[in-house]
Amino acid sequence: MSQTLFETAGLSEDAPRPLADRLRPHTLEDIEGQDHILGPEGALASMLKNGHLSSLILWGPPGCGKTTLARILAGHVDLHYEQISAIFSGVADLKKVFEAARARRQSGQGTLLFVDEIHRFNKSQQDAFLPVVEDGTITLIGATTENPSFELNAALLSRAQVLVLKRLDDAALEKLLKRAEEEMRKSLPLDEDARDLLKTMADGDGRYLLSMAEQIFDQDKNLGAEALMNLLQKRAPLYDKSDEGHYNLISALHKSVRGSDVDASLYWFARMLEGGEDPRFLARRIVRMATEDIGNADPQGLPLALAAWETYERLGSPEGELALAQALIYLASAPKSNAAYTAYSAARRTAKETGSLMPPSHILNAPTKLMKEIGYGAGYEYDHDSAEGFSGQNYFPDDMKRAQFYNPPERGFEREIRKRLDYWAKLREKKNKGSA
Repeated sequence: MSQTLFETAGLSEDAPRPLADRLRPHTLEDIEGQDHILGPEGALASMLKNGHLSSLILWGPPGCGKTTLARILAGHVDLHYEQISAIFSGVADLKKVFEAARARRQSGQGTLLFVDEIHRFNKSQQDAFLPVVEDGTITLIGATTENPSFELNAALLSRAQVLVLKRLDDAALEKLLKRAEEEMRKSLPLDEDARDLLKTMADGDGRYLLSMAEQIFDQDKNLGAEALMNLLQKRAPLYDKSDEGHYNLISALHKSVRGSDVDASLYWFARMLEGGEDPRFLARRIVRMATEDIGNADPQGLPLALAAWETYERLGSPEGELALAQALIYLASAPKSNAAYTAYSAARRTAKETGSLMPPSHILNAPTKLMKEIGYGAGYEYDHDSAEGFSGQNYFPDDMKRAQFYNPPERGFEREIRKRLDYWAKLREKKNKGSA
């Protein structure tokens, strides 16, 4: 049977305990918000039904129940339960745990090892798990808030099943609040708006929700939303500017602009700023959106994005962010085209494939007598001298078939560019037939 957190810490059950610990679930049925893995069709339910628990990596945000789930799982299997934290443990600690697990195994007792914050272990420390997981000395359950694909090595991931735990939604958070009220034998002194705000401030973190609720129970009067904010202050959003949250949110922002969703674009833009993102990073990405996703469908997008960046540099925060928001709205509502991006990529690939082919001799300058004698510049037609301002000559290497990289769609300003290209293509064909 697994120890409680208080027993692990060497404290008695009658010692004062935080509300979050008193309400810690003791059965899988008590865990809220994770029905996708604990429900009848969930991976864990199926695993336990078959009487086998494989090594697991539990990936999810803070306060979603990873540690609690590991403890409850330990009670479902006939294994000795050990728990360590990667923050406080090193290779020497791991060796002691593994030696004890081997001794236990010789007497017929397996070991379930729970490693909190497993992503904090470096590659060599993670490698230490491989032989003991491989030979069954331990069943590993690792908990991480970071994307295992980036933080855990492939060899360890291949020996464990990754289960994704979700942030708790409002329904799950409400159930936790009701349990807290039952435990405290009184209602939270909050009006309806403040109760909703409390769940919003928790940001999907059940542990944080109950910690805040514990403070609120001490109030002797009913609180509204403003009074609640003054009591608890504002919680910073879960966002690490150097980690996966950063890349998830910038991806959401960029794709919202590409998808022409102005409101979603503004939301993710605001989320990143509220999380402490450098506005200059956002300014650079907005310029990139203008070139990658709008391009010549609206040629004003790029200068506007650059102007917004310059405005931010001149005004600074917080006034400068409005210019960035203005540019973001313009780009999100602009016609979209990646034709320039696609054309540039295709041209680069072709340039690599064709190597060092020379330009055709008629478009080469001939500053010396020798160059003239070998044909440099011979037959060149000055486009401005033709009636249409277009000679139709070949500008690709003689040994290369004419290529088409740029294919503008019938959207925005590129509709006009399309007309010009089609017109020149017809003229080129006509002139080439005439010279044949």
